[in-house]
Amino acid sequence: MTDEAILHSGIVALIGRPNAGKSTLVNRIVGEHVSIVTHKPQTTRHRVTGIVNHPRGQVVLVDTPGMHQRRDHALNRHLNRVAAETLPGVDLLLVLVDASKPTDEDRMALRAAAQSGRPFLLAFNKIDRIQKRADLLPLAERWTADVDPDEVHFISALRDDGIEGLLEAIIERLPAQPPLYPPDLFTNEPMRFLAAELVREQLLENLHQEIPYGTTVVVEEFAEDDGRLQIAARILVAEKRHKGIVIGKGGQTLKRIGSRARQAMQQLFEQPVRLDLNVAVMERWMEREALFGKLGYER
Repeated sequence: MTDEAILHSGIVALIGRPNAGKSTLVNRIVGEHVSIVTHKPQTTRHRVTGIVNHPRGQVVLVDTPGMHQRRDHALNRHLNRVAAETLPGVDLLLVLVDASKPTDEDRMALRAAAQSGRPFLLAFNKIDRIQKRADLLPLAERWTADVDPDEVHFISALRDDGIEGLLEAIIERLPAQPPLYPPDLFTNEPMRFLAAELVREQLLENLHQEIPYGTTVVVEEFAEDDGRLQIAARILVAEKRHKGIVIGKGGQTLKRIGSRARQAMQQLFEQPVRLDLNVAVMERWMEREALFGKLGYER
């Protein structure tokens, strides 16, 4: 990317309800697995940055926790604040709505964008699940009756449908300025953070019902030795009875989680990884907001 080719660069926050597809879209546009993705809602608990280097500029995408109406514990309230506090400091907002099953939580995200004072785009995602494409225009008309997005797009982040046009619309609306980051970066997140997230991704994929929502991951050791990353992480569970479930009979569940997380790390970090996992109980940590900073959650 030459200096002459840089026209627009800036920060774009993705907002929407849990499971709207924000993380899938970030990974699709960036071309790397920077934001963890599972079929479970509220997978994203942090602001995660993905950097897109394009011939016309640089797009810094900020994936945010899903905006939701649950207020049952301190962590849920914290995640809503993290998403809301992201809005004022960006150049553009992208509101993602699940076109296949829009809900009141989607409207909550759309209202937050409209009230933010920031320019915003509205993208209806998961159009691959819509049987009749003719239904999309009436859907957009209903959802924009009382808000005024700069543009409306119809996309499938999973199927890579409509993504190129959306990216062009984003770049057009960013400030005319040089890139914010070096052109060889696809994220500014520390490798230590990414490692913890990849472990948490496997907890969500391999544990059932509410158990993975009561877990979090703290990386206790992250070092490189002779070309190999040495990573030790502790999985914290909120209830004593969940510790044995995470470990599994004969340690098989924990071994499976560790093996799959290690493979994902090696692919992302492009080097061998040794991963050691252990499980500990920190009762009701999701209600103890004073601990969130120590556990890696932004204030």
